[in-house]
Amino acid sequence: MSGIVAIVGRPNVGKSTLFNRLQGERKAIVDDASGVTRDRHYGKSDWGNRDFTIIDTGGYVTGSDDVFETSIRAQVEIAISEADILIFMVDVTTDITTLDESFTRFLRKTDKPILVAVNKVDNHDRLNDYHQFYALGFEHVYPVSSISGSGTGELLDAVVSMLPPDVEEVEHDLPRISLIGRPNVGKSSLCNVLLGEERNIVTDIAGTTRDTIDSYYNAYGMEFTLVDTAGVRKKSKVMENIEFYSVMRSIKAIESSDVVLIVLDATAGMEAQDVNLFSLAAKNGKGIVILVNKWDLVEKDHKSTKHYTEEIQERMAPFTDVPVIFVSALTKQRVFKAVETAIDVYKNMNKRVPTHQLNEVLLPIIEEKPPPSKKGKYIKIKYVTQIKSRRIGFAFFCNLPQYVSESYRRFLENKLRQHFDFKGVPITIYFRKK
Repeated sequence: MSGIVAIVGRPNVGKSTLFNRLQGERKAIVDDASGVTRDRHYGKSDWGNRDFTIIDTGGYVTGSDDVFETSIRAQVEIAISEADILIFMVDVTTDITTLDESFTRFLRKTDKPILVAVNKVDNHDRLNDYHQFYALGFEHVYPVSSISGSGTGELLDAVVSMLPPDVEEVEHDLPRISLIGRPNVGKSSLCNVLLGEERNIVTDIAGTTRDTIDSYYNAYGMEFTLVDTAGVRKKSKVMENIEFYSVMRSIKAIESSDVVLIVLDATAGMEAQDVNLFSLAAKNGKGIVILVNKWDLVEKDHKSTKHYTEEIQERMAPFTDVPVIFVSALTKQRVFKAVETAIDVYKNMNKRVPTHQLNEVLLPIIEEKPPPSKKGKYIKIKYVTQIKSRRIGFAFFCNLPQYVSESYRRFLENKLRQHFDFKGVPITIYFRKK
């Protein structure tokens, strides 16, 4: 496991801005109005050769009867209980508030490492003001500006130093295949069809499964561990705190799996939470298969699967080389094809292409369409080799790696997929100095 870091604090101190900076993309909504973040956001960050999951939580308030703020408070408490490290964010421009003090008393009840990030320290005068936050009683206090990035390096150094030991991924005998998705899309029903027994409780009530369940699967020449996970749902639709806990279980299931089967409801399509899960699985380098369940409930014609697949690929872009299987747990339609596809993706994850074969195929393509020049300098790629890692990665050795464009990186990835079949597997491409 790589570790979980939760960003917590009262509303409107810049938690979402820091989240966006740490994961390198604008994912959480950022606004000056407090309370914008109601759903938790999840992302992947890396620093100093360590990667970890980051969680952006809603603003913590006390003494409120507002149903949203009550639910936000519940999800923050669950995130705190499950995280390995907490970044407690405060605002240097408002000094220490009563909400900060109230939250501090709550945080003292946990034994988790706590780093205080004093945000909006973006000039010399404010740098002098941040020291007052030591009065909260925490040892580790860091001045940062989540907008400019100032001070985030020191904060990340501290985060990495406190992460749990990076345990090497164990080479288990059996592939771990997880069923992931929003509540009530039919994950447990699919699991029961595959196992041929009522292994998991199945009801029409969303959120019945509240923990991950491992099952041994051995049939039709296939053998693996099947993991049924708790459903992930939007916060506004959940009234029981235990549902928040299930979200963390699903994240951990993704990290510990080899292949993730993301189950969609055919009647609803690919929603924002599904895209969130897809993105997290891809960033973790996991094999991915999309299962569109309840396909029996959809009115369709001979073009339905094509149009539906195209709509899903638009949401997945730019990583679209992922199998999309239309299934029905009720009629058992294509359920076993889904399993066969998952095994194929697992085999792709373990594929190793000999260096000589890579160069024989790719160097003529690169020679015919070399990287575009930049600042009058020409990039020459000499050779390519696959990196020895659990994740699929390739190193292209060249004279000016810093000038290779993102569009050319995508071009090379597409050629790798075209010639060597890495369907369902995220590919990382590195450019290194020859």
